Amino acid sequence: MVLILGHGEMGQAMELLLAPQHALHIWQRHPPTGVAPLNLEAVVPESDVILFCLPTTAHATVATQIAARLSDNALCLTIAKGLDERARLPATVLTEAVGARHVAVLYGPMISEEIRAGKPAFAECGTAEPAAYERIATLYRGTALRLEPASDITGLSWSAILKNVYAMAFGMADELNLGDNTRGFLAVTALQELSAIVQQLGGAPATPYRLAGLGDLITTATSAGSHHHELGRLIVRNQRAALKGEGVHTLAMLDESRPFDSTAFPLLHLIASCVREPGNASQAMRDFIKKM
Repeated sequence: MVLILGHGEMGQAMELLLAPQHALHIWQRHPPTGVAPLNLEAVVPESDVILFCLPTTAHATVATQIAARLSDNALCLTIAKGLDERARLPATVLTEAVGARHVAVLYGPMISEEIRAGKPAFAECGTAEPAAYERIATLYRGTALRLEPASDITGLSWSAILKNVYAMAFGMADELNLGDNTRGFLAVTALQELSAIVQQLGGAPATPYRLAGLGDLITTATSAGSHHHELGRLIVRNQRAALKGEGVHTLAMLDESRPFDSTAFPLLHLIASCVREPGNASQAMRDFIKKM
């Protein structure tokens, strides 16, 4: 039995992938009118995999609610790509609530619209134990989602989260019509910074160059429907009120918690300063390019 927590775009995509082969329960914090809420206390004990298709900020409340009712072999699998209000990774939030052996992450190029259209998607599945990966690989076998095993949960998590931030730089450059050459330069610079940050935070240096980092960065930075690419455009347009999303929240949490010195990473520092002062973004981006 699979329990999907959240029924937004990604929750619906996961339902589409899994429903043909698996029995599903779907829980929503705010079910539509006329839909009876699912009783979590009743379905959690019988759920083998619990898929967190919720924002990171909701993980702690829900994980704490279900922790005591998890079966011994249950896996909590998160696809969230943000920090919570205490600047914790989704995997950290779940580990503190349910224990590391119950936790796995799923990160990579997984645009929900493409999954729902039957197109391929790709992800790394980060688990502490190989047997846990095999269970998740079996879950998705025969679907459009191709999985790769990984054990660097810290590196995967930071790669997936920070790529949303770096993707905004591509939107800024495109709004300024700086060209394809600039896009290539930004890709190299972002990956160099991301690898260094991941190493500082305890991850493996190669992890950002795989699906959760490079693969998802390319997807997010170039997709016509990418929210974070659009945020970059909105920054240049100085539409401050519209600057909302996981990448913006991540920058706020990094500024508050300071897990590393962001000033040591010029592109990340540029993006953060432009989010704070979008009216200066056009000149700041052009100055950044000239100085490099």
